[in-house]
Amino acid sequence: MTAGYPVTLLMEGRSCLVVGGGRVASRKAVGLLDAGAVVHMVAPRVSPEAEVLAASGLTIELRPYRSPEAASYRLVVAATGDPEVDGAVFRDAEAAGVWVNAADDPVSCSFHLPAVARRGPVSVAVSTGGASPALASWLRDRIETVLGSGADIEVLADLLSEARAALKAAGQSTETANWRGALDSDMLGLIRTGQIDQARERLRACL
Repeated sequence: MTAGYPVTLLMEGRSCLVVGGGRVASRKAVGLLDAGAVVHMVAPRVSPEAEVLAASGLTIELRPYRSPEAASYRLVVAATGDPEVDGAVFRDAEAAGVWVNAADDPVSCSFHLPAVARRGPVSVAVSTGGASPALASWLRDRIETVLGSGADIEVLADLLSEARAALKAAGQSTETANWRGALDSDMLGLIRTGQIDQARERLRACL
């Protein structure tokens, strides 16, 4: 299997289509809505989970998929569970150069959705290239344990962002700075014990 090329898509304000109205389709819609996408769902009927998402901005049309409507969107997810319908969605999207994911059908995908652990601005994604979503979820859960509650990671990310902006403002390279040394200096340990100013000073000393 050819390795994929990991990216983070910036979906704010971009139109996405979810074909299907069950629980799987709803989970896919949640991820897109959380990323700020404008999400439209098409299905003959939808689950209660999908109906609840209408309050978060999801728009729903109760009807079958109409070929070739996938071509009108930036990104498409097919999650009907019907190979014929999902296959038609994939073909339409692929022909139009639109990125498409078919749930539980790695062959009918131009991208795979990873399992993601999020802590504020920090996202850690685990992908098996469609080989085993269960393994990806299992690994994601263990990463979440390592990340902890999340507030400390957010503070760490903020300190690093602040330092990066300061280096840029001073006309210094951010690529050659000793970020790894700073992170290995137990900055996170200081943050977790409430010593944020000390963590900031340690970061400056390392850079």
